[in-house]
Amino acid sequence: MSDYPPEQLQQIAQALQRKARQLGFHDCAITRPDASAEREPYLRWLAAGYHAEMGYLTRNLEKRFDPTRLLPGTRRIIVLRMNYLPPAPLTAVLRDPDRAYIARYALGRDYHKLMRQRLKQLGRWLNDQVEGVEVQFRPFVDSAPILERALARNAGLGWIGKHTLLLDRRAGSWFLLGELFIDLPLPVEGAAAQPHCGRCRACLDVCPTNAFPEPYRLDARRCISYLTIEHRGSIPHELRPLMGNRIFGCDDCQLICPWNRFARRSSEADFQPRHGLDTAALLELFLWDEATFLTRTEGSAIRRAGYAGWQRNLAVALGNGSGGAAVEAALHQRRATAAELLREHIDWALQQLRERTKARPLPLLDHPGAGRLPE
Repeated sequence: MSDYPPEQLQQIAQALQRKARQLGFHDCAITRPDASAEREPYLRWLAAGYHAEMGYLTRNLEKRFDPTRLLPGTRRIIVLRMNYLPPAPLTAVLRDPDRAYIARYALGRDYHKLMRQRLKQLGRWLNDQVEGVEVQFRPFVDSAPILERALARNAGLGWIGKHTLLLDRRAGSWFLLGELFIDLPLPVEGAAAQPHCGRCRACLDVCPTNAFPEPYRLDARRCISYLTIEHRGSIPHELRPLMGNRIFGCDDCQLICPWNRFARRSSEADFQPRHGLDTAALLELFLWDEATFLTRTEGSAIRRAGYAGWQRNLAVALGNGSGGAAVEAALHQRRATAAELLREHIDWALQQLRERTKARPLPLLDHPGAGRLPE
């Protein structure tokens, strides 16, 4: 396939950009299948224990650094970006302690299936452009040991910011990445993007749990996204009050980033909020039984936390909220049948609410908005 006319390869690469946009992608670039420069920094990150209990990040290391091991014969990787930010409230939900904040990418349907289908369409289209030769391709969306941010940076789609997310000057960071491995040697024109964070450290300073030991380095053990999605055990006591009402993921480092003023809302139907999850009350979600959880999260990334993790996260958030008789009654009721892990978090929440009630000053009778004194 290396003998395929260069001028035709160039034409195909140009047409590829147009086709990608027709399929709903917002940018695409071509890079070589090489992530060998990431070996030393990645191994240092693992050695520091920053991967927490995500053991899968320690496996298939050679495939991470040499993507051709995933699909022998791979000559190029097409990296694609798809914006996902839905037209849903952002900071208003975070400021309301009784509403649930869910990472904006998880409000709609699971992006994996959507993007994988589009990538397959792009691969089939690419095959049709090459006469007499069958292009071998394989799509990936968070489904293999791929250092996708490094590959996207190498392709020129953006730079890796101090919060370890990919940033684009025209789109910020509210986007998802997918890759199409191909054995066709399309021309590589882009160069690795240069960083544009400068002296800004807003993302580092805003992190509720101080999960960045230094710029460009994330400690998953303190990251709310890890704790609410990947972590299966007890959430460390010292981090629980810092989690606020974040029950699935965390967007703080994106919300504060100046580059995200250029981010555009997505009109993709699958990314639109479902079941009112963009403004749902914590208590409402906590009252879901497992059958309701499974029904409401069908085809959703939220399923990854599981019902046990969902309940655990909500218990912590309720403990950080305003409380009240209905909240305490729900916590007590669920505690009666809860497994040990959930019971522990419910007990913590109830203790938090009790301590907050004791510390709360009694209302003054002559205050215009005063309520009744406790009986």
